Amino acid sequence: MAILILLVLGCAAGFVLFRRMTVPAPEPRSSGRAGQGRLSVIIPARNEEGNLPFLLKSLLAQTRKPDEIIVVDDESDDRTREIAESFGVTVVANPPLPPGWTGKNWAVWNGYAHATGDLIAFLDADVRLEPLALEWLLDAREREGGVISVVPYHQTEKAYERLALIPNVLGIFAFTSPFERTNPGKGLYGSCILTTREDYEKAKGHESVKSELLDDLNLGARYRAAGISVSNFVGRGLVSFRMYPHGIRSEIQGFGKGAVLSAAVLSKRTVVLVAVWLIGLILAETAPFLLQTSWGLPLAAGYVLYTLQIFYFIKYAGHFGKAMPVLHLLSTAFFLFVMLYSAYRVVFLGQVAWKGRHIQVGGRQDR
Repeated sequence: MAILILLVLGCAAGFVLFRRMTVPAPEPRSSGRAGQGRLSVIIPARNEEGNLPFLLKSLLAQTRKPDEIIVVDDESDDRTREIAESFGVTVVANPPLPPGWTGKNWAVWNGYAHATGDLIAFLDADVRLEPLALEWLLDAREREGGVISVVPYHQTEKAYERLALIPNVLGIFAFTSPFERTNPGKGLYGSCILTTREDYEKAKGHESVKSELLDDLNLGARYRAAGISVSNFVGRGLVSFRMYPHGIRSEIQGFGKGAVLSAAVLSKRTVVLVAVWLIGLILAETAPFLLQTSWGLPLAAGYVLYTLQIFYFIKYAGHFGKAMPVLHLLSTAFFLFVMLYSAYRVVFLGQVAWKGRHIQVGGRQDR
């Protein structure tokens, strides 16, 4: 009975952390609020020839089209620049990386330097937008005030990509937890950020986090410190991405570069509840191995409870196929491996690897 109570408490922790914070529908057009001002879209791109066509096509199909699209070619050695130019957008060659900056921060900052908009959207190259996305996001930012970001809906195609199920659920917890509302270090989700130029400059933009590995989480804290509100949404139905189509190695590196460090910026109450949810999950996932013991029945019940909860969460987190939500113990094992890998890179090597670069945890980046 005690085990079953622990499992129920674990599931309950997940429901406390999770909020269905989808982007609200715009107010009637007569309000005249959505879309006011000139909108610049900035896309940092390093070897993104496979992703850019999807994003740029979706931007050109928006009901509220951007006034300018700027792609910052961050020393790509593929067809990134050629593809961007074929869509008629502005392409900026990222200048050589100066001391004290990490690559993405420098690329975004240089994109901003060329932007002319009153409103600025920062989008990662793997993002894909539904036609109404910018219209809805502009209206949401107008209503909420401050800066907003979106956790995209994760589209997966290959089996290894679906191992990201548990890391994605945990990521949503970090951005929808009610305890982050009062966290002075409340972060943004870097794949999709919408801000006014005035607020961005007041927060000192990416220059204020130039050496930070977790640029988006730390940027949110800079906005909060400047007295600007931070609002996060989940992107179901509007904003999606396919994160790691290039192999499991990139998936491990991608999740691993911030897995350990991100816990340090979350509210302690968020971290505790995430830990309670994870402990219950791991305990439930021992059920297939302990069915013949006295713990077998309550563990099996816990496994069913967690499985049903995960099916509910992934309606908002992403598409992970039919098998992975049932065999979620595989994704949990992947998550634990990523945490160990991340701890090894951060604690023992003092650097993480991403897109051919080695980034020191203190901010210095080796070419």
